[in-house]
Amino acid sequence: MTHQKLSRRTILRGIGVSMALPWMESLPVWGGELQKKGPASEAPTRLAILFSGCGYHRNEWWAKGQGASMELGKVLHPLNDFRDRLTFIRGLYNAEALKGNIHSSQTGNLLSGAPLSAGGTIRSGTSLDQVIAQRIGRQTKLPSLVLGCEKANPSVHKNYSMLYSSHISWSSPTTPTPLEVYPALAFDQLFKDKAQRGDQSVLDAILADAADFRRDISKLDQQKLDEYLNSVREVEQRISQAGKRGELQGWRPTLTKPNIARPADGYPQDVVEHMRLMSDILVLAFQTDTTRVCTLKLNNDHGTLRFPHLGVDYMIHHLLSHTDSDDWLKVNQFFLEQVAYIARRLDAIQEGERTALDNSMIMLCSSMLNGHHDATQLPVVMLGGAGGQIKGGQNIDYRDKSDRQMCRLYLSMMNKMGVHLDKFGDAAAPMAEI
Repeated sequence: MTHQKLSRRTILRGIGVSMALPWMESLPVWGGELQKKGPASEAPTRLAILFSGCGYHRNEWWAKGQGASMELGKVLHPLNDFRDRLTFIRGLYNAEALKGNIHSSQTGNLLSGAPLSAGGTIRSGTSLDQVIAQRIGRQTKLPSLVLGCEKANPSVHKNYSMLYSSHISWSSPTTPTPLEVYPALAFDQLFKDKAQRGDQSVLDAILADAADFRRDISKLDQQKLDEYLNSVREVEQRISQAGKRGELQGWRPTLTKPNIARPADGYPQDVVEHMRLMSDILVLAFQTDTTRVCTLKLNNDHGTLRFPHLGVDYMIHHLLSHTDSDDWLKVNQFFLEQVAYIARRLDAIQEGERTALDNSMIMLCSSMLNGHHDATQLPVVMLGGAGGQIKGGQNIDYRDKSDRQMCRLYLSMMNKMGVHLDKFGDAAAPMAEI
């Protein structure tokens, strides 16, 4: 196994398809020489930002204590297994979001802290994820992956464009980053050289290259390769089945599947399967180092999803958020289960001495603390160690501090990703704790 035989990033190729491989002990996948120790041979740090609109149950979003014995409010119970790698932050806020006091004005600048234009015009700021992607994105096949589970709403609500409510990722102050809500097309972004029609699976296209590659790696890496390819196959098969079962979300089209040849299912009608597919695609993207930056918008702020699988089908998400009822708590926990699922999947991927979760930062946030439009403090919980750069088990309270800008956290997160700025949004210094 020579350095000349391996490129900086090992990729399996087929006709119209390329697939990056996960971390392997016998390959210098991220640029280090074989068996070399040190930063060049370590897996990279990844950033995932998850968003759910309208905040959370105002009596059940809290944390007490520190470390593995930290006590979490009921909303956060799905994360109990990760308390030693969890950071709960309370009291941060976005000053610009308080000016409109409506969903759009509290979401459009969530990841930038920038002023928003009203009157139906569009002007925000480049978001945290895209600032990072624009600086380190050339290191991977995709600079970033921007996923969603609810389509964008282009209307206007109380003098603000609803595009602000529909997008958390912004490539420029006037351009929301294209949002992919179709799992199959998101999958194509990862593994196909370009989105195209055709019936051949990604795995079928690269099997010959994979067989040749497998002969030259260690037995442990052969097992890891087989497990990884099986996970890709599983996602392919589930994508082909999504929308064929489960509860419907909103209007059912007249066709249950496309009437033209396309190896996809269109927009999944089952919200459970939709979120799970997008979560799996996020994990695959990180596992293959296809991208190191991903946002996943689980729903829109001022969203219209329903949740019949929870026995909650009498009210859409936005209206339910005003209730602080047991049903609202069920919906909150459903969103947190997606975070826990991603964390568990990443934690099962071993990358040298760490897991992919240890090498990642996962942040869950919302546009307001609760459904009563309280944005004086924002709900933030983080998982993962950013490659050993973040201490877990922290419970941080900024409510009584003057320097509680949300953008201070973003400066800290950018530093962990190798992007160093003197100022971002309304912040000029990172958080010391992160």
